[in-house]
Amino acid sequence: MTDRDHTGADADGPAAERRAEIAEGLAAVRARIAAACAAAGRSEDEITLIAVTKTFPSSDVRLLAGLGVTEVGENRDQEARPKAADCADLPLTWHFVGRLQTNKARAVAGYADVVHSVDRPRLVTALADGAARTGRTLRCLVQVSLDEAGKKGEVGERGGAVPGDVPELADQIAAAPGLELGGVMAVAPLGADPLPAFDRLAETAARMRRNHPDARIVSAGMSGDLEQAIACGATHLRIGTALLGGRRAIVR
Repeated sequence: MTDRDHTGADADGPAAERRAEIAEGLAAVRARIAAACAAAGRSEDEITLIAVTKTFPSSDVRLLAGLGVTEVGENRDQEARPKAADCADLPLTWHFVGRLQTNKARAVAGYADVVHSVDRPRLVTALADGAARTGRTLRCLVQVSLDEAGKKGEVGERGGAVPGDVPELADQIAAAPGLELGGVMAVAPLGADPLPAFDRLAETAARMRRNHPDARIVSAGMSGDLEQAIACGATHLRIGTALLGGRRAIVR
């Protein structure tokens, strides 16, 4: 009989190899976080690592949980919903980190604990409706567009409300039943230095906290720019490739 570890994975064979790969990626990411925090004069305890498992199977989520990672991110409802159901026995916090269509919001409210991509009033209304239907409280982050040329009322190319719209959107989330305002999220612009963009996000987050002092989450930084995000005050990092390897075409 093959030995099995506490995650349910075989003690040898492909499952053990995959666990070793993920453990190696996790150690490398944690080392980068430690170095970035030291350079910024911050404590590692200020940082929450979200493992973005899109295109990877539920078995990888279980391996991550066995390695102590309990914050999991997904960006597509059709993939996230069955994966959350498959892993319902694990003590996980599920983060929805992708752009969200209004017609998917009610479904996402049924399993996500945190939605990072709230960028328009209609989405606030739909998420509040979904939270009410399921009797859950959903933490929401305002996604901020970091594109330089955004105009009031627009949504950025990569999603996100322009900074001038953030205060009103934050107020709407805070007032909505079943929703809790958590803070802000952003994705650095493609092909640009992320540091000034994350500086702009930090300024937007500080302005939000004047009226909502408990909205302290700053979700910024991915595999390629986590150091710059930490330097600018990020509290939550969304890490996929550096942790799990290249994206797979098919989830099994």
